[in-house]
Amino acid sequence: MTPQINRITWTDPGGRLRRPVKIAFVSDLHDCDHTSWLRHAEGVDLIAVAGDLTNRHVHELPKHAEAFLRDAARIAPVFCSIGNHERRMPKAVEWRDIMDRSGVTVLDNAAIRYREDLSIGGFSSQESVTDLTAVDLLEREPGFRLLLCHHPEYFEPWILGRGVDLTLSGHAHGGQIRLFNRGLYSPGQGLFPKWTSGFYFHRRLLVSRGVGNHGALPRINDPCELILLTLLPENG
Repeated sequence: MTPQINRITWTDPGGRLRRPVKIAFVSDLHDCDHTSWLRHAEGVDLIAVAGDLTNRHVHELPKHAEAFLRDAARIAPVFCSIGNHERRMPKAVEWRDIMDRSGVTVLDNAAIRYREDLSIGGFSSQESVTDLTAVDLLEREPGFRLLLCHHPEYFEPWILGRGVDLTLSGHAHGGQIRLFNRGLYSPGQGLFPKWTSGFYFHRRLLVSRGVGNHGALPRINDPCELILLTLLPENG
């Protein structure tokens, strides 16, 4: 399934960004092939991956996901947070070694200063959320604060009201089946989930429908998407 290419512009209301940044926002690859769409990321400043490159139901190491990391790293710096499939896959340790050797930056409950006006954090998937290290560290970093957090349902209890400017999430797969612009089901949110696609919380949370799919359940009225996100400083 080839994802839609969705171009979104977001202006920093806090005045922390000094110059624009172009981001290819990827979520929920689930070891699907990327060769038909990754070329659209050419020219971005960075590639942000909000978890679930892999498929935890498969026992083999994810070959498409490994190739994606290699190919994406040739285009731009890649920053990855950890989703529930990476956390619970049978060969999680071996996969983490592959990620660490692939030339990408893995933000596992961590934060990093990317440039003088932009810091990036990764809030990892957890069975029961107890580790807020990523949010704590990111708050202390200068400039615009971008958080990669696979689970949109983490935003309201753990991120809202903290010093994070924009959070990028996935996980919901757009609700899998969309009726009247509402998703039907999302893991972590259940039936008729609140946060499945687009912006929420006054544009502080952006949820991707994901670039791939897994399992037998089809998507209906719910195309995959690659988001090309341009962040602009307040003065445009």
